[in-house]
Amino acid sequence: MTARFAVLALLLALATGSEAAPAAPGFKVRLIDGKTTLDSRDLIGKKILVLRFQASYCKTCVREAPALGRLFDKYRSRDVEVVAVHVQDTVADTRAFVRRFKASYPVALDPKLTIGNTFGFKGTPYTVVIDRRGEMVSQIHGASAVSRLPRILDELLKANPPPSS
Repeated sequence: MTARFAVLALLLALATGSEAAPAAPGFKVRLIDGKTTLDSRDLIGKKILVLRFQASYCKTCVREAPALGRLFDKYRSRDVEVVAVHVQDTVADTRAFVRRFKASYPVALDPKLTIGNTFGFKGTPYTVVIDRRGEMVSQIHGASAVSRLPRILDELLKANPPPSS
């Protein structure tokens, strides 16, 4: 009887310790430049993807915009792709936001929340981190995501280094 209990306890421990994060929904989005299309399926296995759902009218998004730019600059050479998806925003307001903050990261529009809703969007800002396996390893609602991202990204990069070229 004790052996059966030990085996059952071991199986339960293994089952709970190896749970995978939920798979990220695939998506395609045209960037604000009007020429480039980003397909999330092209990034699986190659890059970590940070999706930042934000808007030009969001005060927190405006406040954190410079830090998001610095984060992009710091991690882009380490196979991390940062994409800002402006939700419920206009092309003109989004372009003004990009100019104002000299955003060098890719920016897309999702005016009707077509992409946002598939990721559980509940308001700006909303940040999702997708690992190289295509799993959503972090979903951060509200402020402070940009300050929390370095720790999350460093852990992911340490645990799963970029594939060799």
